Amino acid sequence: MSPVTTGAGRPVITAWSAVSSYGIGRPAFTEGLRERRPTVTGLGPEQAPTPDGTGCVVPSFDIRGVLGKKGTRSMDRVTGLAVTAVGSLLDDGERNRAVGTGEGAAFALGTTTGSAQSMMDFTRDSLTGDQPFFVDPARFPNTVMNCAAGQSAIWYQLKGPNATIAGGRTAALHALNYSRRLLGSGRARTVLCGGAEEFSPARAWLEHHASDGGTAAPLGEGCAMLLVEPHDPEDSGQPVLAELLAVELGVVIDGGTGPALVSCLRSALRRAGAVPAQVVAVARSGAPGPEGNDESEAVRQVVGAAAPADLTPAGLIGDTGAAAAAFQAAALLSYAADHPDTAAGRIGVITSVDRTGTVGCALLGLR
Repeated sequence: MSPVTTGAGRPVITAWSAVSSYGIGRPAFTEGLRERRPTVTGLGPEQAPTPDGTGCVVPSFDIRGVLGKKGTRSMDRVTGLAVTAVGSLLDDGERNRAVGTGEGAAFALGTTTGSAQSMMDFTRDSLTGDQPFFVDPARFPNTVMNCAAGQSAIWYQLKGPNATIAGGRTAALHALNYSRRLLGSGRARTVLCGGAEEFSPARAWLEHHASDGGTAAPLGEGCAMLLVEPHDPEDSGQPVLAELLAVELGVVIDGGTGPALVSCLRSALRRAGAVPAQVVAVARSGAPGPEGNDESEAVRQVVGAAAPADLTPAGLIGDTGAAAAAFQAAALLSYAADHPDTAAGRIGVITSVDRTGTVGCALLGLR
């Protein structure tokens, strides 16, 4: 089996971290995946009612307890998750903060809507207060979808381009593709890239009604972040974990989700100069309903003969929405670290589908 050939100018992933229902930080996520430990749990009385009373939530996550009291009084949950994940990545190695902050350090975050709970709470306050304008102005920033990205940039002095990309379950793939373009055009020196999603009663009810009564995985939450930068062969200290070989995105017009994803996968393989036999692992989004079935069939059709390891994390950490593809990337990187003899020089595949009609995939050259 020939290894993946490194391409000049392709971005590389040099660090990652996650805040998930396994806990805070890369070690917690890696250990949870290694044990294949499910995290769905009954929700306590501190959570408002949700459709089925279960979820995959970050254990004992308290924003002020994790980040301190300064600047967190009005911070909502999705922002707290994102700021915590960025801090975890920057603190996980001396080099990370040096290259991941300051001038030229960009930030690209995938989301669905930001915080649905913040939007609904603020709207409710404007309707139930003594006057429509009797609302807490400090909470208004939480109602815009780029709040988490903006707060992360302020907390950690990220002075490069700052972008929030809405795309549902494919959002983190869009953020990864945007990161590639930023680096390729020279507009950024490094990019912190990922996706964030909170668990909340508002999101739970929105997903419940959007599913039309269909069976779905328990909702999860969290944020996963990747440090992406240009590959520098002369930098012996650059800890390359994976090379970003290709990102392909598409929309379903005719023919359904499956054919659209098959087209993306085949295009990505051509772009990477790779063949299906080089694929060692696949992490699917695990979308519920017909889209998820089409996703599984598309993967089987394109790379099934290679018998790749199935690293789909949704069954363990829940449906993490806009953060899903970032967690899938984290799952591939965890697998590569645990199985260096098997994974080194091979390809890890991320696939994503969403009921809105978007599909996508990414190919990582594992190290």
